[in-house]
Amino acid sequence: MTDQDTVVATSLEDLKAAMEDQGAEAAQDMPLPDPKIDEHGRSYATGKRKNSIARVWIKPGSGKIIVNGRDQEVYFARPVLRLVIAQAFQVADRVDSYDVMATVKGGGLSGQAGAVRHGITKALTYYEPALRRPLKAAGFITRDSRVVERKKYGKAKARKSFQFSKR
Repeated sequence: MTDQDTVVATSLEDLKAAMEDQGAEAAQDMPLPDPKIDEHGRSYATGKRKNSIARVWIKPGSGKIIVNGRDQEVYFARPVLRLVIAQAFQVADRVDSYDVMATVKGGGLSGQAGAVRHGITKALTYYEPALRRPLKAAGFITRDSRVVERKKYGKAKARKSFQFSKR
């Protein structure tokens, strides 16, 4: 907007609409960042979930996913975990177009699957910066920071108390 394009807002709805229009124009004008691709044609990212950390490399290919040197069907035996990993590719419309090589440490299988998905999402945005908007809208770029609450002293678990005895 220039100095001559002044908008008179008579209500909060008008002001909100004007701000959304201005934000949409600014988003369209901003150039996309350059892709981050190494000399081997791969893009690297780190994904985290609970206590799991995944190092993920993606490159164009046939959709093969290798986790800790094993195929995804072997490493993540439960179909739900394989669906979690594939979500980023489905949202980005890139199913079977990238090969993934990941190493995962820590936590359980559910946390590791979430970490791999987070790493794939970040690596996709590094390889194709235009994919950031749909992946962000799906909520995959933000790290899920929920972790197990620690046990406190004087308690049976994190919050559970010992049984009360009157006598």
